[in-house]
Amino acid sequence: MAREYSLVPRKVARIESKYRKISTDLPAPGSVPILEKLHAFEPVAMRGQPPIVWDRADNFQVFDAWGNCWIDWSSGVLITNAGHGRQEIVDAIVATAQHQLLTTYCFPTELRMKLVEKLATMFGEDDRKVFLLTTGSEAVECAIKLCRSYGQRAGGRAKNIIISFDKAFHGRTLGSQQAGGIPVLKEWIGHLDPGFVQVPFPDGFRTRDVSFDGFLRALEEAGVPGRNVAGVMLETYQGGSASFAPVEYMQQLRKWCTGHEALLVCDEVQAGFGRTGKLAGYQHYGIVPDLSTWGKGISSSLPISCVIGRADVMDLHPAGSMTSTHTGNPLCCAAALANIELIEREGLVERAARLGEVLLSRLRAMQAKHPQIGCVDGKGLVAAIACVKPGGTEPDPDLAWTAVQEALFRGVLMFSPVGFGGGAIKICPPLSIPDDALAESLDVFEEAFAAALAQCEVA
Repeated sequence: MAREYSLVPRKVARIESKYRKISTDLPAPGSVPILEKLHAFEPVAMRGQPPIVWDRADNFQVFDAWGNCWIDWSSGVLITNAGHGRQEIVDAIVATAQHQLLTTYCFPTELRMKLVEKLATMFGEDDRKVFLLTTGSEAVECAIKLCRSYGQRAGGRAKNIIISFDKAFHGRTLGSQQAGGIPVLKEWIGHLDPGFVQVPFPDGFRTRDVSFDGFLRALEEAGVPGRNVAGVMLETYQGGSASFAPVEYMQQLRKWCTGHEALLVCDEVQAGFGRTGKLAGYQHYGIVPDLSTWGKGISSSLPISCVIGRADVMDLHPAGSMTSTHTGNPLCCAAALANIELIEREGLVERAARLGEVLLSRLRAMQAKHPQIGCVDGKGLVAAIACVKPGGTEPDPDLAWTAVQEALFRGVLMFSPVGFGGGAIKICPPLSIPDDALAESLDVFEEAFAAALAQCEVA
């Protein structure tokens, strides 16, 4: 059930610590007219996030214009891997804008050349090509198109089935939502394409069978012969839960796809560029996909995405037949190049791996104390706790929602709960967060979660 936050300011405790400051009621009374105008002129669907009017953001902190400051656990929904507003990225954008090169369609630029060369080579994989786009959904749509084009050439028109996984999220466009595994998001479509088939994701929590035999059984039960599969697409970790598949499962899936001339697609939009403690999330599995989709952390700022894939697959369509209006936008390319340089120079991939051990250790200690935490998943600086009703795996969206709000009142900012039943709290600070800021925010979250438990028990 979708929820909205109240615009009536609530009296909250004033806080001032090294990294947090809460100096007004929340939402800040001065922000309410802005929020009311947004409600008047935007669709209801835009009301899902905590009612904080961002004024600026700096590295791992978010500020409003009324004296409040939060430690950011959202990264603007997993965008700002290198941190918010990093000066190197700002300088690259400004220099490009001052050069008066703001848009180029598909006409060549040196910036685009530098970025695609970097993306094609930085993962240590041979014979890769890169197609730049704007959003993650657009990249997923392109990957679906390439899978079906490849399948038709390999096995005729019947080889067009895209296998994906339940509870998956791949975007909000027509094809990406059909590849997704959340039925309620597809209700608007009406006539679903039978060429999209979902199978259980082996998370070990809601799907207990994590064997690859489970994948094969699911195909058989769905009446899908392997020869008709054009591609298998999955998030490197599930966006709604931060759940990874077992390594052995993924390695067997890689072999199965090769044996059936099906493309393996890893959706790296949330996982890529160091978020999981690896440059690419799929590197945790010791595999190389045929195609991968990327976005969000590619620039830590402006909208840019891409598909990276085998050259023979990327070259399936003739010149001029696979384009995008803002592909390789100069400002976005400049931001991405500066971001990648920051990630490499500051060792943010390794930093995410190190701090991820601290994050997950603390969250699992919380799980040991609270049966309302059914599962803790994640790697690096992405984690999720599944709030459940005691005694099972039924999601508890009330607890998750209240915990996020209580953290907000205490100076730690997250986006609203996600995942199955709206019961998962996602934690994903910038990879540049200092050690002591992570420790402080974890202390705050434990306090906020305890307060949420008390409120939900009373209710």
